[in-house]
Amino acid sequence: MSAPQEHPHDHSHGHPAAQEALAIQRQPHPHQHEHRAGSPGAFRWSVILNSGLSGLQLVIGFGFGSLALVSDAIHNLGDVAGLLLGWGAERLSTRPASGRFTYGFGRSTQLASLVNAVLILMASAVLVVEGLQRLGRGGHSIDSLPVAWAAAAGIAVNLFSAWLFGHDHHHDLNRRAARLHLLGDAAVSVAVLASAIVVGITRLTWIDSLTAVAVGLAVGSSGWKLLRDAMVVAMDAVPDGIDLNDVERCLRALPGVVDVHHIHVWGMSTSQTALTAHVKRVIGTIDDMTLLHQAKVDLAALGIAHSTIQLEPG
Repeated sequence: MSAPQEHPHDHSHGHPAAQEALAIQRQPHPHQHEHRAGSPGAFRWSVILNSGLSGLQLVIGFGFGSLALVSDAIHNLGDVAGLLLGWGAERLSTRPASGRFTYGFGRSTQLASLVNAVLILMASAVLVVEGLQRLGRGGHSIDSLPVAWAAAAGIAVNLFSAWLFGHDHHHDLNRRAARLHLLGDAAVSVAVLASAIVVGITRLTWIDSLTAVAVGLAVGSSGWKLLRDAMVVAMDAVPDGIDLNDVERCLRALPGVVDVHHIHVWGMSTSQTALTAHVKRVIGTIDDMTLLHQAKVDLAALGIAHSTIQLEPG
């Protein structure tokens, strides 16, 4: 007797339990991000606002001699590029699977996160080197008032842009990367604002260069963490929030199951988790379709909505 197989995209052939299992599988898990209609708007407005902000900061930074503000502008430009990548990847990930890309295009969000991390690290290196060089050259003239206003604008724009992404970013690395960029920019702008105020009061212009170095190091730290997370996802690691031991216990607790092996759990995208497993069960204990239905229900409760389970005789 050949062991039946169930694939998430197989037809149920009219069996009620299989139809219900398939319907459950297609329902989003509470912890999984779905591409809402407002999602493109968050990317679009963030790109527009940060592009305008970067231009303003570059003009004021170069015009009034603030390297710290120029570093903030460069960081913002890097984030605009990252937001464009993330926006494009999120749109691409919604495209249906094709004959060649049978899993769809969800991996594009992972690749965008990886590219974003590299951009952040490159911008960090530029800021640190330029800041150290200016420190070595000595003092320079800075008009702190317009610099302070530009930094305050940066805080407002980036906090508003981060707010646009809402609260559903935690389980989507691509959107988390975008929000991380924006919150990091807001923190950078706070540092630049404080630096401008101190320089305006004390006339110690080297503080501006030192702030630029500190900004570069902070940006590099966030970029390194994002790069590490993106590499982990790219290597098909078990996604955060999924405990492999819990998954195995869930499958072993199914009626008639005597063994579970070849369990693989990975991220199909930065927001969707998949599983394959071999389940050995006692034949005749429970109907195969009922067993598969129960497995899909229990796995969905753990955050795994895409599962392929191969049943084997015990």
